[in-house]
Amino acid sequence: MNDDDPFLTEEEQALHARLKLLQLEHADLDASIDALSRMPVPDQLMIARLKRKKLVLRDEITRIEDRILPDIIA
Repeated sequence: MNDDDPFLTEEEQALHARLKLLQLEHADLDASIDALSRMPVPDQLMIARLKRKKLVLRDEITRIEDRILPDIIA
């Protein structure tokens, strides 16, 4: 679905924009964790903190996706 779709409400457009932002941040954290893990002496504390933040982002992404596409039982 296109974000410029005129049938989306302002709230839905805001949710889509927030979702894209969170997905980008999640991917950035993944890249940061990967880069830190490849260091000769990885900072395990920093990696753990980034992983926790990544999990929080994943939870928020899931909540937004559920609001955009609710689970409809037919």
